[in-house]
Amino acid sequence: MDFLTLFLIYSWFVLSAMALLCLCSGQRESFLARSASAVSQTLSFVIPAQLQSVAQRVLHRLFHTRSCLFVVLHVVLQAAVYVEYTWEVFVYCWELQFHLLILLLPYLLLAGNVGCFILCSRANPGVITKSNHASLVKIYAYDGVLFQKGIVCPTCDLEKPARSKHCSFCSMCVHRFDHHCVWVNNCIGASNAKYFFLYLFTLTAMAATTAVISAAFLIRVVLLSGMMHGSYIDDQGQERAVDILFLIQHLFLTFPRIVFMLGFVILLTLVLGAYSCFNLYLALTNQTSNEWYKSRRHGCCHHPTLQPHDRQAVYKNIYSKGVWGNLMEIFKPPAVLESKKRT
Repeated sequence: MDFLTLFLIYSWFVLSAMALLCLCSGQRESFLARSASAVSQTLSFVIPAQLQSVAQRVLHRLFHTRSCLFVVLHVVLQAAVYVEYTWEVFVYCWELQFHLLILLLPYLLLAGNVGCFILCSRANPGVITKSNHASLVKIYAYDGVLFQKGIVCPTCDLEKPARSKHCSFCSMCVHRFDHHCVWVNNCIGASNAKYFFLYLFTLTAMAATTAVISAAFLIRVVLLSGMMHGSYIDDQGQERAVDILFLIQHLFLTFPRIVFMLGFVILLTLVLGAYSCFNLYLALTNQTSNEWYKSRRHGCCHHPTLQPHDRQAVYKNIYSKGVWGNLMEIFKPPAVLESKKRT
């Protein structure tokens, strides 16, 4: 098998994965999903059918069934960052007399993050069963647009309560369904949303603090060495003042693992920070990811049962209770409040 064939197989595999990720996130008609599917179909003409079949089974296993693969990947990446931080950054910073509390902060965040991760992955997200169905139906009203009364889940054979959804990964309906998170290998619903919220923000804080401490160490090294006021001889034999590019190259050659880790955690901080802001927005407005995606898709379709013919249905969030009330619903869902009133 030559390099070109391997490259085509790899490209087809990646593009198919991109298309599946877009579909799994609910953006069925997005430009990215359409483009990835089109290119994937084009490459399928030059890739053997048996290899396509194997790749499709692998993709289905990864993105359509519950798997611990992403949990293991999560643990491995986290362990790699903390091993490097402990082995080099912590030791060097301690020698440079960084404050001990600052150096221990990533470990404190790690302890909290591991606790939230375990609670989020092990907790019942709010599975709808025949025994609790009657009480869950009464918690949220049907808005008549995203959630309609009388819709029965064909798999669970139960009427879907408002704000619920059937998870194809877990094969169960979940109350106040947000999404299925492959990184915790569990659904995010009414009962474990608070754990996911804290897990996400502690993970972001871990990446940010590790990045800040590592960057502070490298900056301290540069300042102590006096390199900013120095010069170097370039390839043409000319003397040049030290610039940022030269500093980065020098630091990468001197501390390659630290610089590589710093780039990784900075990228991770940006991605997690953006996703944390999105989740904070959803929490403050009392929306779930599922509802946000559905409301965006609904904006370009019609709802003839609720609106006059040829008119677009207008979605309005009827579940918002104000900023404080919306945050309280994350940490004390209505089901918990009702159970306390009965007792």
